[in-house]
Amino acid sequence: MFIGVDLGTSAVKLLAMSNEGEILKTVSVEYPLSFPKSGWSEQNPEDWYKGTLEGIRKLLEDSGDKTVDGIGVGGQMHGLVILDENDNVIRPAILWNDGRTTKETDYLNNVIGKDKLSEYTGNIAFAGFTAPKILWVKENEPDNFKKISKLMLPKDYIVYRLTGAYVSDYSDASGMLLLDVKNKCWSKEMLEICGISDITMPELHESFDVIGEVKTEIAQQLGITGSLKVVAGAGDNAAAAVGTGTVGAGGCNISLGTSGTLFISNDKFSVDDNNSLHSFAHADGGFHLMGCMLSAASCNKWWMDEILEDTDYNANQMRIKTLGENNVFFLPYLMGERSPHNDPLVRAGFLGMSMDTKREDMVQAVLEGVAFGLRDSLEIARDLGVGIKVSNICGGGAKSPMWRRIMANVMNISIEIQENDEGPAFGGAILAAVGCGDFKDVKEAAEKLVKVKEVIHPEPELVAKYEEKYNTFKKLYPTVKGLYSE
Repeated sequence: MFIGVDLGTSAVKLLAMSNEGEILKTVSVEYPLSFPKSGWSEQNPEDWYKGTLEGIRKLLEDSGDKTVDGIGVGGQMHGLVILDENDNVIRPAILWNDGRTTKETDYLNNVIGKDKLSEYTGNIAFAGFTAPKILWVKENEPDNFKKISKLMLPKDYIVYRLTGAYVSDYSDASGMLLLDVKNKCWSKEMLEICGISDITMPELHESFDVIGEVKTEIAQQLGITGSLKVVAGAGDNAAAAVGTGTVGAGGCNISLGTSGTLFISNDKFSVDDNNSLHSFAHADGGFHLMGCMLSAASCNKWWMDEILEDTDYNANQMRIKTLGENNVFFLPYLMGERSPHNDPLVRAGFLGMSMDTKREDMVQAVLEGVAFGLRDSLEIARDLGVGIKVSNICGGGAKSPMWRRIMANVMNISIEIQENDEGPAFGGAILAAVGCGDFKDVKEAAEKLVKVKEVIHPEPELVAKYEEKYNTFKKLYPTVKGLYSE
């Protein structure tokens, strides 16, 4: 049995998996999210750890056999976790969707320069990345900055607490803007720019490398018998890609979670001309391109829960009768935007309403706006010569048949639905199985364990209609962007 962990923004989700890929049980433990100021987003790392332990207990409470062979953690990327010399957390973790680092991001991109950043790391600075957060702490909390003894990412904190191993993996480290992604090592230049010593940085590993075992006293507390190996794990998007079988050259995965991602796997490192897509290492030992929008399924949740005050998502979507003809457009930038615009100041908006606009038109516009936003990233990949004909899909939004159909036709690609939709947690369990030697590599494991149950094909007539709508959508951001900089 293997345990997979998905350390998310609102909850930690865990599953137990057999070595044949059967999901034996899933659990979820929620924890609070803090917004101390407008645009800020923080969490207490201790809540992650307690939630993970509680989740493991719940997984095993009804199991007669307490033997677990391995555990793999996938986790929210980019978050800044800093510890002092006594391993105390210095301040709350600054999360991936925190927007306080506009000044630091501008400094990196415009003073250090995008060309230099791309040379050092393969990427440019985005407000959510870790390096700008370090510079923010250095500037605004100098006493805290001086205390830093260890610097890590959210899922690495869980691994450290469980095993005592101070490590990170290449996929998650890619999102820090501190890793020379192409050469898979810490960038000396970026560490110097941030004022960080290499001795404060974790040891780097492939995601499937066994980096230690759960401490004996913790295993005893959890009632686990035998040794429990822990692999380095992966960033949530790379873990989700493994969990949907998106490994090796040419794979694609769309994630409709709190944020939205377009993930394209490759065995070679590549960078687009404007660094609009992220060029990261993959959990399978290769590389990937990724476009990330900060608000995806969270747009629909905001619209339904906060504005309509109606949690019957399916009933509202069933009211939509015609696709490809909606005259209402939604810009899905509730938290600013990352790919491809890299604009933390822009915000969401509706355009095109008229006296005959109905409730369902607004609901539809939200779903379509997210699909159009992800297509922005797909177009950049296509400009690089990447031909995508089919994609997996995961995340909470992927449970919507209407949204899946919209996505297939906006993107003009076939969408594959897996038998399970556990994404990062399933990927974490697969990585653990590889690390424990049940499979020779991640590709073999994914081919044997990930199964497709349904394929949604694009409809030519609807594709043509959405092509026209997308051509309108892509003109909207350039038109409004100047308003937000004021």
